[in-house]
Amino acid sequence: MNGTERFAAVLAEAAEVDARLSDPAFLVREAPEDVHALLDQAVSPAARLAAAVYRLSDQDPRRDASPHRRRDLLALAAARFGDRELSRRISDVPVAGGPDVRWVVDWATGSGGRLHRADRSLHTLTGHTGEVAAVAATVLGGRAVAVTGSADGTVRIWDLATRRQVGAPLTGHRSGVTAVAACLVDGRAVAVTGGQDRTVQVWDLADGRRVGEPLTGHSGAACAVATAMVDGRPVAVSGDRDGVVRVWDLAAHALLGEPLTGSQGAVTGVATAVVEGRTVAVTTGWDEKERAVQVWDLATRRPVGPLDTGEDREARAVATAVVEGRPIALTAGSDGKLRRWDLASREPMKEARTGPQQQSVSVIATTLVEGRTAVVTAGWLDECDPSPTLEVWDPATGEVLDDLGHGADSTILAVATTEVDGRPVVLVTFEDMTVEVVGLGPGDLSGSPVAGHRQPVRAAATAVAEGRPMAVTSGDDGAVRAWDLDTGAVVSTGRLLAEHTRPMKALATAELDGRPVALTACDTLVHLWDTATGRQVGALQGHTLPVTAVAVTTSEKRPVVAVTCGWDKAVRLWDLTTQQPLGKPLTGHTGWVWAVATTVVDDRPLAVTTGKDETVRIWDLAAGEPVGEPLAGGDWGLSVAAAVVGDRPVAVTGCHDGTVRMWDLAARRLDGLLTGHTGPVRAVAVTAFEGRPVAATGGDDATVRFWDLPAGRQMGPELLFPSEVRAVTVTPSGGLVVGFGQEVAALARR
Repeated sequence: MNGTERFAAVLAEAAEVDARLSDPAFLVREAPEDVHALLDQAVSPAARLAAAVYRLSDQDPRRDASPHRRRDLLALAAARFGDRELSRRISDVPVAGGPDVRWVVDWATGSGGRLHRADRSLHTLTGHTGEVAAVAATVLGGRAVAVTGSADGTVRIWDLATRRQVGAPLTGHRSGVTAVAACLVDGRAVAVTGGQDRTVQVWDLADGRRVGEPLTGHSGAACAVATAMVDGRPVAVSGDRDGVVRVWDLAAHALLGEPLTGSQGAVTGVATAVVEGRTVAVTTGWDEKERAVQVWDLATRRPVGPLDTGEDREARAVATAVVEGRPIALTAGSDGKLRRWDLASREPMKEARTGPQQQSVSVIATTLVEGRTAVVTAGWLDECDPSPTLEVWDPATGEVLDDLGHGADSTILAVATTEVDGRPVVLVTFEDMTVEVVGLGPGDLSGSPVAGHRQPVRAAATAVAEGRPMAVTSGDDGAVRAWDLDTGAVVSTGRLLAEHTRPMKALATAELDGRPVALTACDTLVHLWDTATGRQVGALQGHTLPVTAVAVTTSEKRPVVAVTCGWDKAVRLWDLTTQQPLGKPLTGHTGWVWAVATTVVDDRPLAVTTGKDETVRIWDLAAGEPVGEPLAGGDWGLSVAAAVVGDRPVAVTGCHDGTVRMWDLAARRLDGLLTGHTGPVRAVAVTAFEGRPVAATGGDDATVRFWDLPAGRQMGPELLFPSEVRAVTVTPSGGLVVGFGQEVAALARR
């Protein structure tokens, strides 16, 4: 076969791969391992989008359970990428032995880091048999390569274009490799590694051999290393867990001078820079004497001085960059703040900034994205949620340019940056023994995702403005958003001033003076918003502790009455026209009140509340008093909705123990116990299917389930979502709006 024939064969093979990936039936029905084998080979825009959709759904372990579950997750993933047509085509794939599709995704938002990661994840490098603790990037033979060090004691070289390991693993460390850097020595590409065996080792990357004997002297694990040029000679700077910094002449393969001491208790990071013609090293660590960040002159091997980190005594990571012609240092640590200093003056550059996701940062790298210097930080959300985060910053302004999010389930241990085929990428190493190559800059897929909330969605409702049906959502990002129910486009966004922003944990909608308004609970206040413009139009003030639930109703005397409750155990009534309280607070609950719903029984407006005291209580809103004794026999109530079953008024509560309970409000008794959820049920809505009353519930098990209330059983299979479902509401056309994680989806009945 000549060259032309080989090229034609390659094109034919690529076209076949693209055709298979572009076929929704292949994605739904084929075994996941067979689809995975093709994802990195996608070429056409349609195939690359399909690959990204599959990767996004692939982050949910339930996608392996059955084709029909995979179909649901793929359809939702396609909608999150903004491709409604692909989502419908996936939903239309028949599955042998699977249930009919009863719900299709109309639209969904796609703002989370998992979406960005699925879009920009170029490929994953596998081969290490221990966690990959270190990575560096360099050029070898004109090709971009990554050099990785692992707890398995090996150093590996990867061709980033072919995605394959170059040569055999480099061995020589007696235990785990904890640090890697790369540079040129006498024109040859070398890697410098530090290890738990307290040695620093140098490797010729072209021939895959160690240069000389291991460099010894560290009394603790060599956990940080960087390279630089000092007086025309290549050097390596290494730091250990005993707080000692050493400088090595790489050409002479020897220690330069005495160790640098008197800095941190343990060195966690090293970076180098040139400041006014002199090469310096910046080291980070922990120190109780305000020396968490230390600058060293590498020519004299003396400290230049510490950088003031204020009250923060721990800096976990450091990088350097040149911004507007000036060398700067960037550090971060357990408080999640990115700190920036001008290295010439050693003065901080503006205030330290915290990203939208990261609460703790462990590694930093710098790069160029579209001609601008950018900083990549990796860490985790918080101690309660160790999900890894990856964010891109503008070092000049301290603003976050991109949130690549918590798209993996393994801890990030190291990052490095480089270019592959002209595209900037970040190399991310994980505790799960893998290395992910993630593209930086704008994604180039054909979908058109719509950004949603930046933090979890807490509540959802519907409204109508000028004849246009809308969904309204609020969340922990302190925002209330109105969405066009037909298109998914954002109609308006309301947000409090940044310094006052708190999570908006509850939401209701009403019409006030002919305009649709949203009521959102934020701390002790309930804010009123014009949903058409996003402007705040009032506030209800009276609760003494955070408000957790809001509902609205009408009365003969007042067009709109709001009912609110919260941690202060009180239920309060408000005239929305005057924004004044109605009567005294209704008391009786002995624990936090988590949910409220309104209904009408025998022409009397009632409120139904439930909460942590495991009771359901009924309140006569006209009389301003409780109706009978509390209904007992429940669990911690998190959500409630009202319905009519037959001719009986009922309340449906979602509980912390995962149960859904139905209460007969007229007979004042527990009338049904529905089980199926495997975690707390945080959302309840009621609707009708074919004339039968149905409850839709969502919870921490990341499902929405439907319950036939007269029969007291689940209807059909549950709907799967990638994250906890905290909000469910019914649309005027009988569809659903679901808040899952920080995303919103609108579903329609088929």
